[in-house]
Amino acid sequence: MNFKARISNLRRPSQAVKLTARRQRGFTFLELLIVMTILAILAVVAVPVFLTNIKRARETRLHHDLVVMREAIDKYTVDKEKAPLSLQELVSAGYLRALPEDAITHSTETWRIEMETETLGPDVTPGIRDVKSGAEGTDTNGKPFSEY
Repeated sequence: MNFKARISNLRRPSQAVKLTARRQRGFTFLELLIVMTILAILAVVAVPVFLTNIKRARETRLHHDLVVMREAIDKYTVDKEKAPLSLQELVSAGYLRALPEDAITHSTETWRIEMETETLGPDVTPGIRDVKSGAEGTDTNGKPFSEY
């Protein structure tokens, strides 16, 4: 056999190779079952972590919104020499662009306000001293939202 005949024989697949190639086109049921089991295990692990991260993000947003509102109350009190009578007064005076919604209750109506017990002067009406969340329950560390 010459060199060209050997090369042409190498290029042509044999009958056994053709039959094997036909059988290997799809996946077996067992292979699919193993892949589905692995995906299910990954989902069981990943979903709780994802939900916990969403809850922590809401808690962080709530904490940040409270800090911003408290700073606005302090700035209003210093500038006007009296505390605001409502949270909406902070918005109308330009200290807040809009009243943020509570990240836990998804409402702007659930903020709990604490009024001053002492005012800056004798003829000054008591205003807001502090603002807290009105959400029920506790955060991921066990601290009640009402103590934020």
